[in-house]
Amino acid sequence: MRRLEPGLKAGRLDAAEYESNFSDLHPRLGDHEALVASDRCYFCYDAPCMTACPTAIDIPMFIRQISTGNPMGSAKTIFDQNILGGMCARVCPTEQLCEEACVRNTAEERPVEIGRLQRYATDIAIAEGHQFYQPAQASGKKVAVVGAGPAGLACAHRLAMNGHLVTIYDHKEKAGGLNEYGIAAYKTPNDFAQTEVDYILGIGNIDVINGEMLGRDFTLTDLKSKFDAVFLGVGLGNVNGLNIPGTDTNGILDAVEFISHLREADSKADIPVGRNVVVIGGGMTAIDAAVQSKLLGAETVTICYRRGKEHMNASEFEQDLATSKGVVIRHWLQPKELEHENGHVSGIKLEYTHLENGLMKGTGHIAQIATDQVLVAIGQKLDTYGMDTLKTEGGKIAIDAEGRTSLQGVWAGGDCATGGKDLTVSAVAMGRDAAESIHRSLAALSVAGASAVA
Repeated sequence: MRRLEPGLKAGRLDAAEYESNFSDLHPRLGDHEALVASDRCYFCYDAPCMTACPTAIDIPMFIRQISTGNPMGSAKTIFDQNILGGMCARVCPTEQLCEEACVRNTAEERPVEIGRLQRYATDIAIAEGHQFYQPAQASGKKVAVVGAGPAGLACAHRLAMNGHLVTIYDHKEKAGGLNEYGIAAYKTPNDFAQTEVDYILGIGNIDVINGEMLGRDFTLTDLKSKFDAVFLGVGLGNVNGLNIPGTDTNGILDAVEFISHLREADSKADIPVGRNVVVIGGGMTAIDAAVQSKLLGAETVTICYRRGKEHMNASEFEQDLATSKGVVIRHWLQPKELEHENGHVSGIKLEYTHLENGLMKGTGHIAQIATDQVLVAIGQKLDTYGMDTLKTEGGKIAIDAEGRTSLQGVWAGGDCATGGKDLTVSAVAMGRDAAESIHRSLAALSVAGASAVA
């Protein structure tokens, strides 16, 4: 067994191990595999899987199209509702959504592999660059989209389909949002996030301006003066930090930042990882950070979560994936203090917790874990910089059922808005639906303007 050096260290593994560890988690089905998998579907008339999908994809239809040898038609059925169907097929918690609702999902049977079938069809269309849509007749209207994540991209694509000119502003160097910067590398290898972005932009009528931030380079007032409508898909730009002694020491890193570094690195061997890593949190980000720490060569990786297994936001599949990779998940522990030696983290003290009358409370009993790296994944929050004129609710931009904010002519959707569920598929649905609302609003304005002229 390899003896690992303590402290943060890059290049713990050899090239072959990195390649194996970060290979595709669920490789695309082959043609025969897809036919066999699709043949298991009952093609339900009143399909519960379709109801469970936030974007309401006609799942029985797209699976039937695969079963009849028509993957391109299947891809169109998917893209009609979810233009980011390729990414969603990779990162959606299908085991909690469509596949959980599948009528084959019983004690005796496993559900139809809806996610893998969706990937099969969409990958074929994207690989061939087959565009199913073109912009409608030019409306003469211009819309600004702030944020090039799933919500912004879905909104921009639907607006372009309806004939509007769209300009997307994003503060990052690349479009894609969390799909580009926040998803585990083994879920989307081979730069798929950018491949999908290029495919979406291939419709035309969409310009992307990178490196410009709302509140720093432009204001909402600026956008409202230049565009006929504005959509905000800015995500949650701030992260929650540990409010305990010792957080100013070296070796403490936000898990989102850790994942981003790993995603953008030229080589996985460039990313340093500790010998003994502790991850604080219980969501998908915590799982992604923990698994990838193990894949980078950490000897021990421990997730500490303040509540029980049943309370974790990460799906049971993701939790099982983590444990299969050697990650230890410990429940009912909350961080109390970080210890350090020579300016670097050396351990963490945690207090055992329990529920008392429905409230989580500490027991006073302390556990201690030796560690040389702590990754913090305890949630993100809205960065309101540049948006202080908007009404917020529950720490998010307040919107109505159509995505309209408190400011006339401004819509919002995705994680930044009320109703956002921190899921790519939910963000896509909110962006798409807001685009339809914007289109109706702009069409009404055009009719009103024509009547006034008459």
